[in-house]
Amino acid sequence: MPKQKTRKSAVKRFKQTGSGKFRRHRAGGRHILTKKNRKRKRRLRSDAEVKGADVKRLRSALPYGL
Repeated sequence: MPKQKTRKSAVKRFKQTGSGKFRRHRAGGRHILTKKNRKRKRRLRSDAEVKGADVKRLRSALPYGL
């Protein structure tokens, strides 16, 4: 059976933790930052965990992990 291909776009966007969960960047922290308050911008800097509903699709996109 041939090897599976990894979706390169997913590799660039997600990181896998040691426990097998996936981390992602938060949306909205790139531009138009003047109208966002300090607390919101600070929260956008931190990573978030991928929700369980999306993990199944993510595992098929990243068959060999990261």
